[in-house]
Amino acid sequence: MKVKDIKERVQKAYKLLQNCRVCPRRCGVDRLNGERGICRVGKNPVISSYNVHLGEEPPISGTRGSGTIFFTGCNLRCIYCQNFPISQLGNGSEVTTPDLAKMMISLQSRGCHNINLVTPTHFVPQIMEALSFAWERGFDLPLVYNSSGYDSLEALRLLEGIIDIYLPDMRYSDNRVAKRLSSAEDYVQVNREAVREMFRQVGNLVTDEEGIAKKGLIIRHLILPNDLAGSKKTFRFIAEEISDEIHVSLMSQYFPSFKASENVSIDRKITPEEYELTKESFFESGLTWGWRQEN
Repeated sequence: MKVKDIKERVQKAYKLLQNCRVCPRRCGVDRLNGERGICRVGKNPVISSYNVHLGEEPPISGTRGSGTIFFTGCNLRCIYCQNFPISQLGNGSEVTTPDLAKMMISLQSRGCHNINLVTPTHFVPQIMEALSFAWERGFDLPLVYNSSGYDSLEALRLLEGIIDIYLPDMRYSDNRVAKRLSSAEDYVQVNREAVREMFRQVGNLVTDEEGIAKKGLIIRHLILPNDLAGSKKTFRFIAEEISDEIHVSLMSQYFPSFKASENVSIDRKITPEEYELTKESFFESGLTWGWRQEN
């Protein structure tokens, strides 16, 4: 979705990196001059991989796949992260924004339904600049913003009219758990305000005649052992304060990864009983639309 003032927005976005406040951490480092905060990246994008992906939600993957671009680094510190080599260890290659634009064009040429920006939060300015180059070269696919949901309102507002499909996580309903498992003691408030803003921009999911997502909000919820995700409260918030027509992806694929084995509360997969209880609370909240995601 092209916007007329993209160059002006890019300038505003890059200013967020000078005394970095591009995410809710507001580290204050000067990433334009190579300083690094909690995300551990500087000015240029760092990409782990880009490819056609068929394992997303049905409206995202469709029949031809989603063009996923995996960004290195993260502003969360989840001790159970299944992508920790990318998010925590920094595996990836630094590229320029024209390089990133070429990746988008390449994935479009391979027939993808959309471009899926995975963990994009700390690279919002760079993504916007890359898009300005890609649009000049004929790029016109819908954009998916696939994030942890720990996003700043300031950055999200710069993306209005640019992002077509928001795909955030809603991980916790208790800040004490968020602090212990992800080092984000304000996750609940930040996440809920971010989701409100995303919904304001794009509304409920809209698909084409083939069921492919064109616009809208899809929420992912990873079920954790011992109800550490606080699923019932999250579902109630979605249904009562966002929309009872939101599509939710119930993710049952949790397994202990990274440092999870060191924490007895999350050192196992979820049980079938835990999944069934979560599903019951989903429908009891008034939500009806969604999918089950598993390995």
